[in-house]
Amino acid sequence: MIKIGVIGAGKWGQNHIRVFSELDCELVGIADTVQETAELAKNYGIVHEKNYTDLIPNVDAVSIATPTDTHYKIVKDCLLSGKHVLVEKPITLHSDEAKELVDIAAEKHLILAVGHLFRFNPAVLKLREILPELGDVNYITMRYIHSNKPPRKDSGTVFNFAIHLFDTLNFILDATPEKIFCKRVNYISDEREDCAMILLDYGGFVASIEVSWLHPLKRRDVWVIGSKEKVYVDLLNQKITKYMIEIHPDKTIDGGSTSIDVDQREPLREELNHFIDCCEHHKKPVNDGMQGYYAVKLCELALQSAEEGTEVAV
Repeated sequence: MIKIGVIGAGKWGQNHIRVFSELDCELVGIADTVQETAELAKNYGIVHEKNYTDLIPNVDAVSIATPTDTHYKIVKDCLLSGKHVLVEKPITLHSDEAKELVDIAAEKHLILAVGHLFRFNPAVLKLREILPELGDVNYITMRYIHSNKPPRKDSGTVFNFAIHLFDTLNFILDATPEKIFCKRVNYISDEREDCAMILLDYGGFVASIEVSWLHPLKRRDVWVIGSKEKVYVDLLNQKITKYMIEIHPDKTIDGGSTSIDVDQREPLREELNHFIDCCEHHKKPVNDGMQGYYAVKLCELALQSAEEGTEVAV
């Protein structure tokens, strides 16, 4: 049975701890600089270390849920110590650092996975499955919006929210855009964008993304408009509605709408279980380090576009 340690026991790290404790692995301990997390470890009957380097020797793999700007060093230290790694998204804040980590993992024959959770969302998996039924993709719109908590301090909405949607597009389309244009605004902070509108050009169609800390609603959703059918995907509630409507120059064929069955499951449980399986059987994760690299690269290009005020080639 694989031995796992969790580095970072904040709100999301605590979810990792909860799920790993319920899966077929040995949760050895947690590492967190906040002393109060020692009580959390005690509740689970596991080890608590203030320094993650003290946890590394006792595990086979680590799950990292620390602030983004710490990812590069912690992941690198773990890989160089011969440990498999799952790190929350983004893998790093710089694509060159992400690529370096990917190369280290490959050289040492280690698993490097990135927490791109939507790849394990049953609604996304179902959308990927039914996408060919929609005909040619005309366009896609996506939203990741909410204002139910204070904005993060380590990065803005592009690296926090849009990165999820970039990776989801890469996953369902199995393609990357040709060009990207981004417009961002700063109302809450001068350092990090609070809202961004992003347009991705795939050659034959476009995808638009809205990400925001300012919107009063909490939404994670997708519209895919196809030449034959259209679908709305509610990522939060894991629900899909298909609209059988065709728009022609001289007529509209409206076949009504229907709900698509989705086998609802907890995405984090699916992701962590997949990580364990990959580590034990040395299988390539669907959310491997290269996917994390691609997502970071698109974030960088989006911010470059916003800075330059022009469309950027991918």
